[in-house]
Amino acid sequence: MSTATPPATPAVAAQVFGDRLPQAEVFTALLSDSGVSHGLVGPREVPRLWERHVLNCAVVQEAIPAGVRLIDVGSGAGLPGLALAIVRPDLDVHLVEPMLRRTTWLGDAVQAIGLDNVTVHRGRAEQFWGALSAPVVTARAVARLAELARWCLPLLEPEGTLLALKGESAPEELAEDEAAVRAAGAVSEEVRYYGTGVLEPLTTVVHVRIGATVPRGVTGASPKAGGRRKNRRRR
Repeated sequence: MSTATPPATPAVAAQVFGDRLPQAEVFTALLSDSGVSHGLVGPREVPRLWERHVLNCAVVQEAIPAGVRLIDVGSGAGLPGLALAIVRPDLDVHLVEPMLRRTTWLGDAVQAIGLDNVTVHRGRAEQFWGALSAPVVTARAVARLAELARWCLPLLEPEGTLLALKGESAPEELAEDEAAVRAAGAVSEEVRYYGTGVLEPLTTVVHVRIGATVPRGVTGASPKAGGRRKNRRRR
């Protein structure tokens, strides 16, 4: 069993997580330990887990309305889904991840952190079209915007928004992919930045909004898929 030492908690983490900081520290410790041994996080990322990953994701909570359902596509190591579920216990977070090894890790992490607002689903995004929807969908380091829009926009509720966490080249990527994003059903796109006074560089997020009509998926994948559910909150 790994005995990796998690990185020290920066003072700014308390500013972001408040009384939820202990849960965030458990999450960061898991990432630095089993997250590395399971291949979800590179060992070189451990010293900067807080700034580069956990806080980088958590600050995006500013963009999410109160008390809504959120679908995180391609959750991997729970970034941004678990970070958002920790900082915002009012959210009903659904993690969608196709790899069994990762969904198993995510389910165990949900239990270890003590979250009651997270459901883990195994499958590709398109397998949940028509079966799962939310006003907000998130994705980080999954694919280019053109592909994300095609996979994720059908998961949105009317007037919903895809929050794509991107790097500093997001404006250039959006310019290149804007036509494909519109073709997938978007009505507006905008690059916004989060984490002022907390992070440097800021977290870059592309907001992709749909209108009153939810885009129809155009893949041959079955809309039926099973999910592994952990501690789903009843509403």
